[in-house]
Amino acid sequence: MKAKTIFYCTECGNESIKWQGRCPACGSWNTLVEQPVEKNTQSGKSRLAYIGSNPMRLTELDTAEEIRFSTGLGELDRVLGGGAVEGSLVLVGGSPGIGKSTLLLQICSNLCLDNRVLYVSGEESSSQIKMRAKRLNVSAKDLYVLAETRLDSILTSVESIEPDILIIDSIQTLYNDELTSAPGSVGQVKECTLALMQLAKRENITVFIIGHVNKEGAIAGPRVLEHMVDCVLYFEGDSSANHRILRAEKNRFGSTNEIGVFEMTDNGLAEVINPSEMLLTGRPENTPGTCVTCTIEGTRPILAEIQALVTPTSFNVPRRTSNGIEYNRAMLLLAVLEKRSGLRIANCDAYINVIGGLYINETAADLAAVLAIASSYLDAPIPDDLVAVGEVGLTGELRGVANINQRLAESQRLGFTKCIIPQQGKSRIIIPDGLKVIQVNSVKEAISTSIK
Repeated sequence: MKAKTIFYCTECGNESIKWQGRCPACGSWNTLVEQPVEKNTQSGKSRLAYIGSNPMRLTELDTAEEIRFSTGLGELDRVLGGGAVEGSLVLVGGSPGIGKSTLLLQICSNLCLDNRVLYVSGEESSSQIKMRAKRLNVSAKDLYVLAETRLDSILTSVESIEPDILIIDSIQTLYNDELTSAPGSVGQVKECTLALMQLAKRENITVFIIGHVNKEGAIAGPRVLEHMVDCVLYFEGDSSANHRILRAEKNRFGSTNEIGVFEMTDNGLAEVINPSEMLLTGRPENTPGTCVTCTIEGTRPILAEIQALVTPTSFNVPRRTSNGIEYNRAMLLLAVLEKRSGLRIANCDAYINVIGGLYINETAADLAAVLAIASSYLDAPIPDDLVAVGEVGLTGELRGVANINQRLAESQRLGFTKCIIPQQGKSRIIIPDGLKVIQVNSVKEAISTSIK
């Protein structure tokens, strides 16, 4: 007799009895995967069942703030919103070799000062974890290590050790005996995460989960995995480079705009307290095609270098490449330059890159990108002591941006003497000593002012 199967959507977790090219719930294409129908053969109440509380009026609930504790890494605390929250479920994702396991093992030394930590690895043996901990100088009396992939065994160890913090490396290696599918499948990832979420809320244990990413860069498994957890952190960067960026994609207890910057060393991850200096290290002087901007990541102003290379094409269709700036936004800026400033870029290859692996989401970097492109096209350098901040409109006008005073202060602190910004109108600008602020109205005016 053929086993019954059901189709799961890897994006939203919707179930369907037959395969469809498009998910009827979220509308995603080619996301339905087939899984066998799982039968619960155990009788009685499952040990994984969530023990909830009785219904209460909202006005009767305790309004005390959540209890936070420091992880020992200031950059990680910043991304989490001021520290980890007791009883929360945190998912850390990233590509292989980026440093996810190193990050979580490294914080164990500080966590074990006041807490009992259980580190569960499904990918390494206990001796391998010991070797890695020795290299990272991690040694703590209350740090317990378990090499296990069976969910029931992990829960048994939690009951006996009673840890305050549980670290799972990784969720794709765990499996539940009640399910017949293989570890890493949609059903296994979903059920194991659900069990860990219930454990965290019931026992008030802070749980950190490591998750692998797929080829699209999203965390592998069903999208419902990210819906169940309290925080989703992405560890980004080139594994061949030294610097890593930790970004919050979801955070129920803080902002999702904060980033943390780390440097990979022989002894683990080191915090980068001043990312602006790191991102500007090695910047070429008096060279066309480069411009500095100031972007706001959460509450932190960061100076970043945008480089552009514009060269005549040898193909019928010019090549366009953007790294660190959203591709469609980069194509929009190229079109504005072509139409509003008279630069004939249509017959040129154009390459745009943000140095240091930083990805800029806000439009305040538009002006710096435009100036870098124009500088490369005209083969004329922009002054090394100049910062450009502003949003570019389709008519070539420049629009004001938020937190302009904070950006100006950061630019002056790092030694820049000139800053091009849009006309601020009635907005009050506080100009730091030693910084000359140039206000312009259009892209064409900004090019003529900065490029001689």
